[in-house]
Amino acid sequence: MTPQFAVIGLVVDDMAKTLAFYRRLGLDIPASADSEPHVAASLPGGLQIMWDTVDTVRSFDPTWAPPTGSPRAGLAFRCPTPSDVDRLYRELADFGHKEPWDAFWGQRYAVLHDPDGTGVDLFCPLEG
Repeated sequence: MTPQFAVIGLVVDDMAKTLAFYRRLGLDIPASADSEPHVAASLPGGLQIMWDTVDTVRSFDPTWAPPTGSPRAGLAFRCPTPSDVDRLYRELADFGHKEPWDAFWGQRYAVLHDPDGTGVDLFCPLEG
């Protein structure tokens, strides 16, 4: 049997702050999860995204340390319209990296970083 990609896992410093960020992007995460050491949310298409606190990760990997330098992973959220890219970016501007722009590859694009520095892109194909 071929393995099936199923989960995106992120390590977080502040669960409540991180989950608030992802709720603003439309993920359905109950408020009661804010104080949990491990949280999972279902994504369209059967994938899951999971968050673990640093303490949780260190409980099974005592030598774990956060990466240094630029992050090696990023997430991207497809938006319904180019104006939704702009709206969501404005709502999350405190986490912004670069103002939205029309990318040469034909998408309205914006780059944010979640509270732990994970790149989160917003995009929508440009019409025409």
